[in-house]
Amino acid sequence: MHILEAVILLMTLVVFSNVVDHFVPSVPVSLIQVVLGLGAALIMHVSIPLETDWFLLLFIAPLLFNDGRRFPKQELWKLRGPILANAIVLVFLTTILGGLMFHLIIPTMPFSVSFALAAILSPTDPVAVQSISKRAKLPEGILHIVSGESLINDASGLIAFKYAIAATVTGVFSIKAATLDFIYISIMGFISGLVIMALILLIENWLYRQGINDVIFSTVLQVTTPFVVYLVTEEFFHASGVIAVVAAGIIFHFYGTAPDRSQPELKLVSEKTWDIIIYTLNGIVFLILGIELPLATTNVIQNNQINTFGALGISLLAWFILLAIRVIWIYAYQAVSSIRSRKLKYLKTKQMPTFKAALLAGLSGVRGAVTMAGVLSIPMVVEDGSPFPSRSLALFVAAGVIIISLVVATITLPLISEDKAPLLTRANSGDDPDEIDGTPANDEGTTYISEDEARVYIMKLAVQRIEEERRPNNQKEAFDLILDYQFLIRRLELKLQDKKDMDSIISDELALRRVALRGERAAVQKLYDDQKISKQAFLIATAKLQRLENQMIRSIGHKVRLGHGTARNFAKLRNRISLWIIRHKTDEDISDELALIQREQAKAAISSLSDYFARDDIDNQRFDSQSVYHLIVRYRNQIELAKDHSKKQIKDQAMNYQSLRIKALAAEREGVQVLLEQGNIDWSMAAHLRQYINYSETVLIMDYQNQ
Repeated sequence: MHILEAVILLMTLVVFSNVVDHFVPSVPVSLIQVVLGLGAALIMHVSIPLETDWFLLLFIAPLLFNDGRRFPKQELWKLRGPILANAIVLVFLTTILGGLMFHLIIPTMPFSVSFALAAILSPTDPVAVQSISKRAKLPEGILHIVSGESLINDASGLIAFKYAIAATVTGVFSIKAATLDFIYISIMGFISGLVIMALILLIENWLYRQGINDVIFSTVLQVTTPFVVYLVTEEFFHASGVIAVVAAGIIFHFYGTAPDRSQPELKLVSEKTWDIIIYTLNGIVFLILGIELPLATTNVIQNNQINTFGALGISLLAWFILLAIRVIWIYAYQAVSSIRSRKLKYLKTKQMPTFKAALLAGLSGVRGAVTMAGVLSIPMVVEDGSPFPSRSLALFVAAGVIIISLVVATITLPLISEDKAPLLTRANSGDDPDEIDGTPANDEGTTYISEDEARVYIMKLAVQRIEEERRPNNQKEAFDLILDYQFLIRRLELKLQDKKDMDSIISDELALRRVALRGERAAVQKLYDDQKISKQAFLIATAKLQRLENQMIRSIGHKVRLGHGTARNFAKLRNRISLWIIRHKTDEDISDELALIQREQAKAAISSLSDYFARDDIDNQRFDSQSVYHLIVRYRNQIELAKDHSKKQIKDQAMNYQSLRIKALAAEREGVQVLLEQGNIDWSMAAHLRQYINYSETVLIMDYQNQ
């Protein structure tokens, strides 16, 4: 397959995998991507030629730079000792012990390949680690350690992996030379990353002072930085580009955000750009894993010494070895730290035994994209041109360990946590991984409300503000904006309701809509009887009412009850097309008659609902207030839409709408502050809600500029 076609296919499958993940949230998206890649290889016979150099450059450099760029400052700095111990000592311990154990269970695999396999399996996915650790309610100290190590162990694991691969390719290994070489490539890689990043920041600041402060330019410069750092370090200094990009990312995190204070849009654009890059690269890595599986499986099946079931057993045993090493290390580290200092808060907690915390921290070690990108970069041949020994088996075992760690985490997560939210990885995190908690308790023991409940509250405040600002000259814009809010509120409230309450609300809503439709029919009939409309207009209006009633009966329990914005927009478009067809098919213009019908229908519907609620045999309390309000606003909006509007009125309407929207957003901000001060939400949730409001305001400004 041509490289361009392959890229388009991979991008399409990444998007499709996340669509599937939306409908099957219990399965990690990484597993879905592996399955899709496997299907592409088996059905479409897709193959991706892999070159070690470009593969590491394309995937490892941006992934690790992004990890360093988002390196938490305060918590991780306080625990730098245990974090570095886990990220460096544990990685090399895993490489040595794991390599020895792998060689014992796979005698045909050379020592150097065993060490390489253990090294590349040592890094953990940082987002998956936090996703599991937070929901498992690990003690705070352990949570910071396992979260911090996952941001650093990629570099140490890849260094050990590359050195083991080099030893296999060249066939030469010397402990003295290896030690000196390791010291050089590590220190020089670190220095190179610092120096190159410092130079880039100096150049960027100089350009900024010269007036070159374009947001797109700065974002592109930031995105290309990890590739420049990696290439310069590898090609010119022959040091570790992996350490260089991590160091560069950390330096950028500390010193590279100065222009953001005067260019807040740069922060917004760059963060979302990085989210797109990581989202795409991570997905492509797992798709390539699935594409490579048939080749690895075929070679394993054809191996006379190890059959397929034996390889599966080896993968499971390899995962267990890695888990045991990780759990024993964390348990031993806690025991030693407990002896040295009994004052550490997370060691004195009574919520979880020490061994259980170590076990959960061990299970949190999900392998991710860095592991897969590394193992896929194993060369096909060694220096003398012969095939790389046990390459297919190493690929098979690595893929097996990744899949097993994801599956085990998916199965155990619901068992060890009350939060049933799905496992997150780099592939579907998108937002800050620190915001993956559900509704934790605050310091006073009160449970925070959910994000959906908070959004309903602030949007109701916005509707209230719009009602207060409604005047005769902005009726249409006010009702239109309220209607938009009501659709969103309606969807969220139905989402929060349990099935029994939802069925009751839907049944009551159906009854109210039937009452309103009867009033509309009566109004159309009266207009025709009074000869205020023609027979053709009468037939069109009657047919439309019949279609609405049939559609309501069919879909009241599906789309209509959700008030889906897409369905509403489609209905508007369909009505406009119908009116256009009517104007061009008839000899006389009946648009004025249709507008009259629309106004009278809406007035009659509101009148019918008022009479219905005034009846003594009707219990008004049983009706959902939002359903009633939504219906009334819909008809009042219909009345305003039916009025004639000049060009000047249309321009004034746009200004009125923007003015009301700004006031509504201000009310939403005030609502967030109220929820925060009352202790209903935490600072993280407040920041998330404010970010959503800021996005809405940004879109409003862009729409105004594009008019």
